[in-house]
Amino acid sequence: MQAYLIRRILAIFPVMAVVAIIVFLLLRLTPGDPAAVIAGDYASPADIARIRHQLGLDEPIYTQLGIWVWNILRGDLGVSIFSGLPVTRLIGQRIEPTLALSIATMLFAIVFAVPMGVLAAWKVRTWVDRVVMLFAVLGFSLPVFWLGFLLIYGFSVRLEILPVQGYVSYREGWIPFLRHLVLPTLTLGLVYMALIARITRAAMLEVLQEDYIRTAYAKGLRPGYVLFRHALKNASVPIVTIIGVGVALLIGGVVITESVFAIPGLGRLTVDAILHRDYPVIQGIILVFSGAYVVVNLLVDLAYTFLDPRIRY
Repeated sequence: MQAYLIRRILAIFPVMAVVAIIVFLLLRLTPGDPAAVIAGDYASPADIARIRHQLGLDEPIYTQLGIWVWNILRGDLGVSIFSGLPVTRLIGQRIEPTLALSIATMLFAIVFAVPMGVLAAWKVRTWVDRVVMLFAVLGFSLPVFWLGFLLIYGFSVRLEILPVQGYVSYREGWIPFLRHLVLPTLTLGLVYMALIARITRAAMLEVLQEDYIRTAYAKGLRPGYVLFRHALKNASVPIVTIIGVGVALLIGGVVITESVFAIPGLGRLTVDAILHRDYPVIQGIILVFSGAYVVVNLLVDLAYTFLDPRIRY
């Protein structure tokens, strides 16, 4: 187990290196010039060339890549082209809203989606199962931005019970903090819930056909005990897997959700950086998101050994 953990941790570094190189090359090879954006519409070619030289964009791509990789190894993600602030500082200023939204979404989705999937599998081919599956299909099909505007119209414009947009830190009070997170969490969580509920139902249906489940019922055990103590425990591996894989869906949804609700997090920072062709900021944020995804999947792999004693690394 210890050797496996060391190998997985060491494998993070080449994965992040590949991600960094791909992101760097994609940004440099796509159309658009940040120097022209900074210079403005009425700038002369000489002005644009001067700005490109100041930013180091006139150097060969391999030279720019080497400088950037060397700076990353020293813990320096660069300086924003437009704000002039270090990328690490910008990420540090924006990471709290994104973390709060992501954690709230995951808790909300897992707490509600897993029981829904278990209930649908238990009541398979009944109206309960059909309602849960209808919800799962709709939740996974609705665009995140459209669902966000729909919730804003219903709960903020019509009922006026929740704030329309913005973010309030927990340091300023837990009630305002939670009120501002309700709508973004619902918007992003419904999509995540739909995915988890469908996989939970499928995994539970397979486990409920096993002989030991019929034996547990024959012994007179309560249905709830059989479902959650025996069936869910043995179906937990694919469920945990999809929770880890769904982090990628969560990261993509955060960018859209923060834009809809004007939350000053990493998602909003990503959109602004893309619009301004701010290379250092885009690269830094993608590295942070990629690192989070790799770490979550490592934790999921390690969780397998606790969920299923038969798994050994």
